[in-house]
Amino acid sequence: MNLAETAFVHRTEGGFNLRWMTPTVEVDLCGHATLAAAHILWERGHVASAESISFFTRSGTLVANRREDMIELDFPQKPATACPPPELLLAALEIRAEDVRFAGRNEFDWLVELADVQDVRALNPDFRQLAQVDVRGVIVTAADNSGKFDFISRFFAPAAGIDEDPVTGSAHVCLGPYWQRRLGKNPLRGYQASARGGVVGVRLTGD
Repeated sequence: MNLAETAFVHRTEGGFNLRWMTPTVEVDLCGHATLAAAHILWERGHVASAESISFFTRSGTLVANRREDMIELDFPQKPATACPPPELLLAALEIRAEDVRFAGRNEFDWLVELADVQDVRALNPDFRQLAQVDVRGVIVTAADNSGKFDFISRFFAPAAGIDEDPVTGSAHVCLGPYWQRRLGKNPLRGYQASARGGVVGVRLTGD
């Protein structure tokens, strides 16, 4: 399909099997393709608008609910564990080690915090180098002091066939717990500062 992710759904007992494909690989977790799948199932009448939808995936059972004019997805937390960033990662992002406030990773992605939102917005990675980092993707983030958002982020995944994803729900399973600890705040409001951009609300409840 040549889109960042394409969702494939198949009705089964109690819900729908769901798999996600980038143009090059199958991924273990994807927020916005899940969002799209839920939207279409409700809009086309495959599921009653008041009913929740259970998706059975490689990351377990994910539940979608309608909340007025929004869709809420119940995803697992995937916090990052602090560790030194590899030189290849820093070189590909064209940043210095002293510019990094935090670096860590979870089972999917690297998470890198920079000091200022403008540093995040100005990034122009070397995607060929970044594709050599052994990870699904790289999340770069910073606290936002504008009053509109709590944090901003960008998400790069050239190894999965996506240089920069417009908005990445699955990155927020890492961003949510990270910024909740850093800011002592819950819920949170994030903005993904891609060329298209998008707002993601995050609320932590249990795991």
